[in-house]
Amino acid sequence: MSAEEIERAAADLLEAERARRQIGLLSLRHPGITLDDAYAIQTAQIARKLAEGRRVLGWKIGLTSKAMQAALGIDTPDSGILYDDMDFQNGGVVPAGRFIQPRIEAEIAFIMKAPLSGDATREQVLAATGAVAPALEILDTRILRSDPATGQSRRIFDTVADNAANAGIVLGAERHAPESLDLRWVGAIVTRDAEVVATGLGAAVLNDPVTSLVWLARRMGQYGQRIEAGQVVLSGSFIGPVECPPGTEIHADFGSFGAVSLSFE
Repeated sequence: MSAEEIERAAADLLEAERARRQIGLLSLRHPGITLDDAYAIQTAQIARKLAEGRRVLGWKIGLTSKAMQAALGIDTPDSGILYDDMDFQNGGVVPAGRFIQPRIEAEIAFIMKAPLSGDATREQVLAATGAVAPALEILDTRILRSDPATGQSRRIFDTVADNAANAGIVLGAERHAPESLDLRWVGAIVTRDAEVVATGLGAAVLNDPVTSLVWLARRMGQYGQRIEAGQVVLSGSFIGPVECPPGTEIHADFGSFGAVSLSFE
């Protein structure tokens, strides 16, 4: 894609976010789009967001489970940016109309105390992590899930360009030393309106959520970025996305690891 096409796509996605109106698939508009193009579109949005006064809160990693990768026909995760206006309080309420088609996922969040370079190892990820915490990610999509004319579903290029479908983060109150737990066995029981709708374990995230951050550090290094001290990283969901229409109440019980809840007006 040309620089002009990348900037236009970024502008269209930001306008879709503001107007709460989805745009068509970028993979149809630009059949030759590559992952490099998609991340360039994502990066172009960072500059515009920062110019509007936003602050980077951290990063999210997505498509970490084999099931989600198979659904998109890929073999790699993706990543997106968390901004300060995406931070929702545990037990809080998402105002009506804030998102287009909100969904949630349960995740383990890493709260960083030191930066991570592109050649990070598992040991370096653990050393750079100040704490891990229970979390919910709010997903939204500014791109149609499928094209009404052709039936084509979103491809990874669409998802990456759309900031990895990222929309919000909710952190639980609990904090744990990352080396004190086998994060593969940290899991959650997720209820929607008091009914269990999903369960899962951290092992669904690349067999170990720490591996997810190793991948992110190396991916960011390819694009001249890095994870900074003080940032929060969502390591990837170990459940499928849960739809959250108006009036939904979500509770994620992580057992001794903690709990997170959120409601939608």
